[in-house]
Amino acid sequence: MTQQSYTADIERLLAWFAENGRRLPWRTAGRRDPYQVWIAEVMLQQTRVPTVIPYFQRFIRLFPDVSALAQAELDAVLKAWEGLGYYARARHAHAAARRMMERHAGQVPAERGALLALPGIGEYIAHAVLSLAFGQDYLAVDANVRRVLARWMGLDQPLRERGAESALRAFGERILPAGRAGAFNEALMDLSALICVSKSPTCGICPIRESCQAHLQGRQEVIPMRSPRRRVPHYDVSAAVIWQDGKVLLAQRLEEGMLGGLWEFPGGTREAGESLEECLRREIQEELGMEIAVGEHLISVPHAYTHKRITLHAFHCRPVRGIPQKLEVKDWRWVAPAEVMQYPLSVVDQRVAQALLSWLKENGPDVGSSSARPAD
Repeated sequence: MTQQSYTADIERLLAWFAENGRRLPWRTAGRRDPYQVWIAEVMLQQTRVPTVIPYFQRFIRLFPDVSALAQAELDAVLKAWEGLGYYARARHAHAAARRMMERHAGQVPAERGALLALPGIGEYIAHAVLSLAFGQDYLAVDANVRRVLARWMGLDQPLRERGAESALRAFGERILPAGRAGAFNEALMDLSALICVSKSPTCGICPIRESCQAHLQGRQEVIPMRSPRRRVPHYDVSAAVIWQDGKVLLAQRLEEGMLGGLWEFPGGTREAGESLEECLRREIQEELGMEIAVGEHLISVPHAYTHKRITLHAFHCRPVRGIPQKLEVKDWRWVAPAEVMQYPLSVVDQRVAQALLSWLKENGPDVGSSSARPAD
């Protein structure tokens, strides 16, 4: 396929995008706000556009610029992010905003090296910000754009295989139209969402069909080629609703690691040979230095993450010996049940909190201690 053939389809792609591109709240007319472009791209990692839109709008109302985000408490940022998942993105954005205040006069930097030096900003986000907000010629390649490029060039190997990524990037950079990288990147994003979808792409109306190798070969359903799926493991997790004087104990997770900085009903993953109750007693001892008695079961919550599935089992509990200590938690607090939802929680812990409130409504506000007695 000649460069001229690709050039003609690129012009058709850009014309299609100008007429059919999605109207999104971070796509403002004229010069883009680099801060809004950055926040949108951070949220769009691992999350679909319809889910992101209301979160983005609320986040920008709460934290309208770098300064507002940097000055906010991390708990407030995590609460605004609550339910969006992948909370490391929020922690990194907060840290990056503070770094921008310290080193870049409160502005999103317009240099690739400076962007890549900030927490949570990798090559894709850096290239998206530089092309969309600053008009620089960088190719932004995420998972959806990979699918389009793989079909367009007819990539004959799974994306995870060695050499596939470099081949995709070499092709994309070769056809990147000078001076129009931002429009080209967004056109590829929208093409992947509206036409070149994962299953049953509508090739008949695709603006790049005349040079798309997958379409010309009739292989659009098998490109990109897929590697064999790995088995997703399942884990049982125990969580403690520990009662004392009408309040329950919340623990804040350490900032490093999964769901870092969020608050939770403390507990952890069951080990081989343990009962759920034994797991809970061990975890509370390790994390908080307390001995507890495990009482009635409150709720079991199944949940799927990208790399694993869990079922969290929550139990009413009461302290037996010791007071909470910051052994493997960042912080802890005794909280009235009605106030638990004010804290930034994971989706699973929100379910536990809702179950707790429903349970109290059915059983009355003074039954927490009795329910935390050890089960017979």
